[in-house]
Amino acid sequence: MSVFSYSVCMNDELFYRLLLLRTPGIGPVRYNELISRFGDVAAAAQSLVDNDDVRDSVLREMDRASALGIQYICDNMPQYPRMLGRIKNHPPVLTVRGNPDTLTMSAVGIVGTRHATVAGMNLVADIADAFAAHDVVVVSGMAMGTDAAAHRGALRAAGVTQTIAVLAGGVDYIWPLENESLYWEIVERGAVVSEMPVGFVPVATNFVQRNRWIAGISEKLIISEADENSGSMKTARFAIDANREIWAIPSHPSDSRAFGPNLLIQSGAAKLCNGVTDFFGVEKKNVKNVKNNDSNNPLLDALGTIPVSESVLADIVKKSVSEIKSDLVVLELQGLVRKVDGGYVRN
Repeated sequence: MSVFSYSVCMNDELFYRLLLLRTPGIGPVRYNELISRFGDVAAAAQSLVDNDDVRDSVLREMDRASALGIQYICDNMPQYPRMLGRIKNHPPVLTVRGNPDTLTMSAVGIVGTRHATVAGMNLVADIADAFAAHDVVVVSGMAMGTDAAAHRGALRAAGVTQTIAVLAGGVDYIWPLENESLYWEIVERGAVVSEMPVGFVPVATNFVQRNRWIAGISEKLIISEADENSGSMKTARFAIDANREIWAIPSHPSDSRAFGPNLLIQSGAAKLCNGVTDFFGVEKKNVKNVKNNDSNNPLLDALGTIPVSESVLADIVKKSVSEIKSDLVVLELQGLVRKVDGGYVRN
């Protein structure tokens, strides 16, 4: 690290903010206490015991962020999400890859299980598409299943501020790898955000906090299929604590994925969501979905415009994964399906 880079950063308020936040034992609560005690962020940072390792780490992070085009949004900046700023102990600094203007728009959170049904993912995608078409950003966590369907649905709409992916790791850490192309599309036409350092590899607890920020950024939350102890239900609880409007898509009670949304509706914590018409009146028709796709092949009938994994397909058609792999190869050769990130779609 050059002396010049170090000296420039030493006069940079962002450097002081990161120095506080990257110091072990300092989170949002302690961060705010230190600033309140010492009057400003620079004085608070200078009150810390010198730690060359932390300083060098922050400088390396800032250099890496600059090289990758990653921006820092502090909670005193106009680009900081308005609703998130109202959450107690919100992250003082966010890293953003993509268009930071996306964070200033009205937002709806959409979450659900990674093991979503095809019908559930298609409905989520249609709802996300409608919100994005009405200039409401769709927020989710870029996981497989429901999250990916929400992002992809939003990206159907025209424009460059469609969706926000909130990550548990650094904004440059793509997870899951199956969603790599989706990640880059979100960067191009929305924003990927995180409170974690650039390059950070997440652990389990980071995903829980990620769920809190999905609820925090959003003005309303829609929960699709979700098991009893799922991260989506934790997101719903965070949304309840934040006094957000919650909608839930009901499912058949014999399916464990119905527990979350059905319980929220039954308890009165969420409104029953039937689809796009609950929010925008006459349902927006998607030309790609109005044609009759019925066939005599149950595997083909299970596919649409939202990717479905091999394991989910095997469950739908009641075959083993090895059996449907052979069937999918035949369908690919016939030009009827194609493999994409997250599984297979119908041509």
